[in-house]
Amino acid sequence: MGLRLGDIAPDFVQESTQGTIRFHQWIGDAWAILFSHPKDFTPVCTTELGAAARLKPEFERRNAKILAVSVDPVADHLAWIGDIERTQQCKVDFPILGDADHRVSELYDMLHPGEDDSSTVRSVFFIDPAKKIRAIITYPKSVGRNFAEILRVLDALQLTDRHPVVTPVDWRPGEEVIIAPSLTDPELLERHFPQGWREALPYLRLVSPPEEST
Repeated sequence: MGLRLGDIAPDFVQESTQGTIRFHQWIGDAWAILFSHPKDFTPVCTTELGAAARLKPEFERRNAKILAVSVDPVADHLAWIGDIERTQQCKVDFPILGDADHRVSELYDMLHPGEDDSSTVRSVFFIDPAKKIRAIITYPKSVGRNFAEILRVLDALQLTDRHPVVTPVDWRPGEEVIIAPSLTDPELLERHFPQGWREALPYLRLVSPPEEST
């Protein structure tokens, strides 16, 4: 059975472009974004790693570390980084796991079913400081990821961890959120949302982002 939301992310020890990664230890008290790439020296992956490198400060601002994985060996990754940096105008200063033995790919069920090779799909795992898997996004090999969406999901997870809210369709940071339907106690509602809220329906109560209203 594959990994599910709420599962503890499998731990592993694997070599990377920045040395040995002991995954749970490496995460520490941060969030982690583990994302797989089908193969080195491929065009879509080159653009994706460039985007991740440019956005690394944004992940750090959210107390999140990024970790890429590909089934090629570390030596190939190190050679490929030169192409990425030259064409994507970035500095790749986060680790890329070597996974020639498919250990991590198999642990995280990243291998592409039905394909005649051993490359991975484009999987993204959002892992919280308790080492729980909080969200999973999987793209086919032919579709490049949207890293703005990855940041948006991370923002939503962190916001809903801090406050009794959920996020509506197409939500972006700074926009209204929805009061969690489970919160019905009037006293708790007033305590959490003293600024009030807008009730579109009894079960659809909208409120300004809590951080911006205090």
